[in-house]
Amino acid sequence: MDKPRSWEDTRAWFTELLQRKTGEGLEVWNGRVAERAPVDKAALIAWLEEQGVTGYAQTLLVWERFGYPDFLLASADALIDAQYADRPHLRPILEAVLTAAQTLGPVTIQARKTYVSLVTPRRTFAVIKATTRKRVDLGLRLDGQAPEGRLLDAKVLGNDTISVRLALAEPADLNEEAIGWLERAYRANSG
Repeated sequence: MDKPRSWEDTRAWFTELLQRKTGEGLEVWNGRVAERAPVDKAALIAWLEEQGVTGYAQTLLVWERFGYPDFLLASADALIDAQYADRPHLRPILEAVLTAAQTLGPVTIQARKTYVSLVTPRRTFAVIKATTRKRVDLGLRLDGQAPEGRLLDAKVLGNDTISVRLALAEPADLNEEAIGWLERAYRANSG
């Protein structure tokens, strides 16, 4: 199984995106931002949007100017360990989802402060979050898919791209049906 992406890997990925989107590297953009000398994050974001810099590339430049969040400087393992520190019995669910995801094709695992993202070469297709002490939610990006059967509304995951979720109380809940939904989300967000 691939290791979750560290903050250094994430920074390198964001830097690559900035270069691809704008044709200029991080050093050039940091120089432009320094010349502009925005007084706060809102001013920098507004200016970057005027320059056509959005998304992860924008986030990178904001962090470069105003500092990286503490959680981003933690290792991926430390972030995941913290998510399951008070609920170690749920960790095998995370491991089962990660193992299943690795069989779908190229998947990048990104550890966040409160959840783990699964990313195709194109974009995020799923998130895994220990939502309660008794449940892990597997959120899926399935545009246009309404909640039905085991698929629940994903508002509790706090990510506006994740539309539905599966509640998993034990590894056995990641059954054939659940893996089918995971695979469907992967395919829908790969091409």
